[in-house]
Amino acid sequence: MKKVFDFGKNWQNFVKMYLNDKRIEEAKRSLCEFLEINDLTGKTFLDIGCGSGLFSLAALRLGTSKVVSFDVDPFSVKCAKTLWQQEGSPVNWEIFEGSVLDEGLIKKLGTFDIVYSWGVLHHTGDMWQAIENATYLVNKDGLLYIAIYNKADGVGIYPDGRFGPSKFWQIEKRIYSQLPAFVQNLIDFGVMGFLILAYLLTFNNPIKKIRNHISLRGMSWHIDIKDWLGGYPYEYASVSEIFKFMKKKGFELMNLKNNNGLMNNEYLFKKIIAQ
Repeated sequence: MKKVFDFGKNWQNFVKMYLNDKRIEEAKRSLCEFLEINDLTGKTFLDIGCGSGLFSLAALRLGTSKVVSFDVDPFSVKCAKTLWQQEGSPVNWEIFEGSVLDEGLIKKLGTFDIVYSWGVLHHTGDMWQAIENATYLVNKDGLLYIAIYNKADGVGIYPDGRFGPSKFWQIEKRIYSQLPAFVQNLIDFGVMGFLILAYLLTFNNPIKKIRNHISLRGMSWHIDIKDWLGGYPYEYASVSEIFKFMKKKGFELMNLKNNNGLMNNEYLFKKIIAQ
């Protein structure tokens, strides 16, 4: 069995060390901004790979009538349940352990007005099947909000990407995930030190840069670095590949944030043809 990254333990550190009201408000703002709506009053919301539970909580506070959150990682489920308890154990928020690749689960979940899965489906080990399964969970005229790592092709002798940047990082993440925790931490601190030096050399205030990271969906600079270094399994796709796949599944593109490079591209699709 291949070693995978401990996403849930990383999210536990996020909840314990960084989560606060400001980050929750930023999550709410970013969610409404990309969905291009002011609130989620009366909507049903499914969070696939809920991680810390932050965006499930954000959806709940935005007025959803029902939130369902699940994650394959038991530590992530514990994170979300911690937030659920802190929120007063709302009856319209359900949390459980499960995989988007579990066909039995997909069949019994039903459909939702908004299905959300940010930076998750490319970490399942079977990205295209995970995306397809997510499409079954969207209501007719409902929305699917996903973020998928961009495919950065190689140049020169291998333009097909066999040895391009995305392939390099796939190898790096696999190796990192197999290392002992203390070695991973040493690498983390080395990368953070390098980035701080780079900020200084480019006349950027490192304290300001780190603090402003909260504007990225309420996230943490430190937690995101570890997630990037170790996020394995790791797959990726170009915008055109995602668009063509989703069009065949009966979805229309409503919004797109194309980050290029190796970052996540964000997609908002509307289901126009019932499956």
